[in-house]
Amino acid sequence: MLDRLKNYCNCISPSGCEDEIRELIINDIKDYTTSYEVDRMGNLIAFKKGKKTPTKKILLSAHMDEIGFMMKYISDEGYIYFDIIGGIDPRVIGGRRISIGKNKTTGIIASKAIHLQKANEKGICVPIEEMYIDIGCTDRISCEKVISVGDYATFQPNFEALGDNFIKSKALDDRFGCALLVEIMQKELEYDTYFAFPICEEVGTDGAKEIAYNFRPDIVIVIEATTAGDIVDAPKARHACDLRSGAVISHMDGGTIYDKQLVEFVKKTAEENKIKYQIKNVIAGGNEASAYQKGASGARVIAISAPTRYIHSASNVVYNDDLFEIKELVSALLERGFENA
Repeated sequence: MLDRLKNYCNCISPSGCEDEIRELIINDIKDYTTSYEVDRMGNLIAFKKGKKTPTKKILLSAHMDEIGFMMKYISDEGYIYFDIIGGIDPRVIGGRRISIGKNKTTGIIASKAIHLQKANEKGICVPIEEMYIDIGCTDRISCEKVISVGDYATFQPNFEALGDNFIKSKALDDRFGCALLVEIMQKELEYDTYFAFPICEEVGTDGAKEIAYNFRPDIVIVIEATTAGDIVDAPKARHACDLRSGAVISHMDGGTIYDKQLVEFVKKTAEENKIKYQIKNVIAGGNEASAYQKGASGARVIAISAPTRYIHSASNVVYNDDLFEIKELVSALLERGFENA
């Protein structure tokens, strides 16, 4: 799973531009699924026949897209101005290397150097609209030979092992979920199960809205990455969750109040199988569960997440064993089935 995760994290697929990651996933599942399709929005939906046909339609979901950048203007000096795709804190992007467009052109996100700043500018986070990208061109014409307005970009691929059993990379949100769904799909299943890889979760869960309307699942299990707060000086009450404490189960976030019966069902399954889990203790963020819960005829939803430090930055950090705890939990749930959930 970790080799696949590295492969997925290193591709360039921000919201609305998921072609590269979708092709990687299709290549990994095409020999293992009963069927799969790509809808008109670009969502990938797969079905795998199990040993039994349940009375409820079960869907596992992990979004394909990642945060990124969109090129919006090229200056006469050859600098590129941009905007963000998804929620990115301006403090985490200055000086970062990015890959732009299909040719993966290297750029540097830049702003006025500290030596040139006025007294009232020092120590102030530079607004996005005042940052620019330098690709080493000297004028607009030479830049336009390489970059066009509307080109997309992401932080440059940087997947690597970190310290004592940690992993660092861009896009662990939610390439981890994608890798896990593919891992599960490659094994024999007890019950018929649907798998969804929505687009555009980071900009409003648009892809999942379409899937909810077309497939109308009864129960949706969203596999995600979620913010961990086990960092310096953070009070316990604001941790949300911790690395090395297992799968994260949420009661509520910024978009969803999760099905209480499903929450208890997942907790009980984890306890009976001695799988490490924790309860998210901060109500913040959100994911495509809100689209499934509210869309079409509605669905019962639950989120199982990987605790992740520095989420929505160039270097997300997760703990390796947490990922495998989640894999064990999801596998146990699918083995048990949701007939009594």
